[in-house]
Amino acid sequence: MREFAVPPSMIESATARRAVGDWAGACAAARVDADVDLREVARLHGRELAAEVRADLRQLAPDLLRWHLPRVAPDGLLRPALTMSLARYGGVHLVARTPPAWADAGQRISVALWDGSRVGRLPHPRPNPDRRYRLDLHRHLWDARYAGDLRERAGVERWPADSADPSLPDGCAVHRWPAEAALLRVADGAPGVPVTVRIGRRRLALHGDEAVPRPARRSAAALPVLPYAATWLLPDLELLRAGLVDADRLHPLVAAALCGRPPGQARAGDPRAGSWRLVECDGARHRIGLVGGVLVPFDHPPDEVRREELLAALGGTPMPCLQAVARVHSAPENLDDIRSRLDHGDTAGALAVVEDLIGPAALLRAGALRDELEKAAARRVTHGMYRAGLVGRGPLKYLPNGRQTRYRQTTR
Repeated sequence: MREFAVPPSMIESATARRAVGDWAGACAAARVDADVDLREVARLHGRELAAEVRADLRQLAPDLLRWHLPRVAPDGLLRPALTMSLARYGGVHLVARTPPAWADAGQRISVALWDGSRVGRLPHPRPNPDRRYRLDLHRHLWDARYAGDLRERAGVERWPADSADPSLPDGCAVHRWPAEAALLRVADGAPGVPVTVRIGRRRLALHGDEAVPRPARRSAAALPVLPYAATWLLPDLELLRAGLVDADRLHPLVAAALCGRPPGQARAGDPRAGSWRLVECDGARHRIGLVGGVLVPFDHPPDEVRREELLAALGGTPMPCLQAVARVHSAPENLDDIRSRLDHGDTAGALAVVEDLIGPAALLRAGALRDELEKAAARRVTHGMYRAGLVGRGPLKYLPNGRQTRYRQTTR
């Protein structure tokens, strides 16, 4: 999922801009809409608060934030319609927001200020910060200054030896719950108060320094809630321990914290395939590839290709090489990868794959590939209308089949 959601090119570009203090450019590189006007902040809340916000924005690693945001099954898309507190300045919050499911084209995130009374110029179904998905206690998930704290906060040294609990599902960070609950009590000014832990529909309560939670009472709704980031194990840690990824495939700041290596560049990822492909044609192996920006058969003279194209136009069956070219245009083998890149907002990567398949000068033919590109373009229009405040809850009837119910099942 992260290969498409946070590609190496995004990490490299966002890091380079953040390194020179261009926080707005870093946000743009990571597909984060910066809805913060520092002059307006200074006018409404004073220069001191505006300076604090500016200092935090200069250290915001938007690609790291995107890496760690909660996602939903089955495709690992961003959990929709969330408002997450990144930092608190008294009654003012720096928040990150994800759009509702019907307007999630490009998987864009927005960063704004929330003061409890002003929703802001942009619509959002849930403008108030969510208690469960707060990140102000987990700056290591978005602030470059604290990224090195990830190793301790993930409990690398104690996991998995102390995490076994047969009554809880796999993936619970039980070994970190007491320490994280203590941090939450201090932040909320509620010493000695039980902390609620949400595991699906179950509600548990942590009392004092107890390592084992108890079933929560009905009155626990008003108690502090352990944040989602503290409830579950870090996915990167599980993948590393299972041998399913290596450090080179992690975000550089994550790899530096978990593997003890200095932060480096993300491994370059080239979505493009080879320069030509083999096709079984009339008992021989022929090649098709790009010539002049168009996908053509290599091993057939132009006159023969034109005759076969005319035959196909009249309803006949063309030679296998032209059939292979037609399949690449309409429904290529890696259509699922292209669809995933489009779903996760990696439009540049998807178009790079398409150009490598059929060439930048080719005319896209009717078929599943063109349908996916047209759907992606239509969803981007819907997102633009949402950002402009021209639509409300969303025209679900116009979305592709299945998009309406995709977000009902969560990954945790």
